[in-house]
Amino acid sequence: MKSIALVSGASGLIGVQLLHQLFKAKEYDYVLTIARRELAFKHPKLVQLQVDFDKIEQTSLLDKLREDDFGGGNHGLIAVLEAKEVKMHAFCALGTTIKKAKTKENFYRIDHNYVIDFAKWAHRWGASKFLYVSALGADQLSSIFYNKVKGEVEEDLKVIPFEYLGIFRPSILLGHRKETRIGESIGKAVMKAVTSVGLFKKYKPIYDHQVAKAMVHQALNDELEMVKVIESKQMQIFE
Repeated sequence: MKSIALVSGASGLIGVQLLHQLFKAKEYDYVLTIARRELAFKHPKLVQLQVDFDKIEQTSLLDKLREDDFGGGNHGLIAVLEAKEVKMHAFCALGTTIKKAKTKENFYRIDHNYVIDFAKWAHRWGASKFLYVSALGADQLSSIFYNKVKGEVEEDLKVIPFEYLGIFRPSILLGHRKETRIGESIGKAVMKAVTSVGLFKKYKPIYDHQVAKAMVHQALNDELEMVKVIESKQMQIFE
């Protein structure tokens, strides 16, 4: 029985750290990234698949593996998938910002539709666990658009019959982004100051690698709960 980690959003802040943690985890034989473009990563476990998220429901995982198997390196993976001799966990760190998306409609399409479509697709191909990066304050009834969308995603994921659904709600993220976000930088400074004196501990900024470690830890440990929400303060224990 081979174990596969299926990852979307691998190019983002948490996604990059997630890949590093999955590469180190001996429990996973393969790490498959599902992305719009090839990532600048090389690793013996890594298999990269480029997909159109608008058409992912019509995409065959096996066909994509065969299509991208120029040197025959995917033969073993294809064989175990065909024989259904795999254990698969799906990780989703997919998301954007209003600034990048430019409109609320585009933001919703990426942060909601792409996530839900990926989850359904992953379940169809055998994923038993789904681990999703949401956000602190996610609430489908929120008056804040960002929090409302994240809350809707959480609720819609619960309908997909995974054996286990892990929802991770990090506070402001610390790490090295490719781009600078002025508002987020100010928020980090303010929250660091506030939490340093013991106030609002739940809002304490959290490092990207802490979230990634928490996700892999939850995926590899048996859970009695079908749905578990992991708040930011619970992830702070991972260093």
